[in-house]
Amino acid sequence: MSTIGVLLIVKNEGKKLAKCLESVSSWVDQIVIVDSGSTDDTVDVAKKFTNDIYVHDQWPGFGKQRQIAQGYLNTEWVFAIDADEVVSEVLKKSIIAAVAENTDATFSVNRLSSAFGKKIHYSGWSPDWIVRLYPRQKASYNDDLVHEKVVADKSLVSKKLSGYLYHDTYENLHHYSQKTVGYLKAWADDREGRKSSSVSKALLHAFSCFIKMYFIKRGFLDGRYGFVLAWLAAHSTFYKYIDLWLREQNNDEN
Repeated sequence: MSTIGVLLIVKNEGKKLAKCLESVSSWVDQIVIVDSGSTDDTVDVAKKFTNDIYVHDQWPGFGKQRQIAQGYLNTEWVFAIDADEVVSEVLKKSIIAAVAENTDATFSVNRLSSAFGKKIHYSGWSPDWIVRLYPRQKASYNDDLVHEKVVADKSLVSKKLSGYLYHDTYENLHHYSQKTVGYLKAWADDREGRKSSSVSKALLHAFSCFIKMYFIKRGFLDGRYGFVLAWLAAHSTFYKYIDLWLREQNNDEN
């Protein structure tokens, strides 16, 4: 029987971690958790489910932190999950069946995300196919600081799994602000010196983001939540391009 190892990178996820781990602990062979320096009870919660807990608080970016976590796994298959995600019963069965076939493939899961307590079915959020199951020796995450992806051997084919991976993304607006600020900074860090920006570019990208999310991706079908999410996404887009532009101005002055 092929073995499955769960890969998690976490920081201050004490509220949600137990629910996540409860959805996988009964059917996987190993759970590896790499903590980035939590100040809440994240590590204590993790200890209830696994002894493979490691602290790496020198943050190298999401991609490299996942690589570090994978280095502690010894299973044949890797299933990557985040602390705010829960595996549905249908997805669990699909993962077990896929691993039993031992196919040379990477497998994508369909995430169904909730924001502010509401499941989002449109807005470009759903369907949301993302590679999360792959053979450990033939694939790993890239080095990207944010929005990291799995890079696989060319011999592997791509397949999809059945069932949802439930994603509880934003609890409230304060949580949204806390969560996005790190992503926005990482985006600008990754592009500083390689990509140019301007006030007009920031406005254009923000406007385009809203139009795409609310109209083209049918965010209006998510009701008032769809409007709020499109507006917040436009604001975040403006923020990151303005951040990049301001850095350019500071560099030019120096």
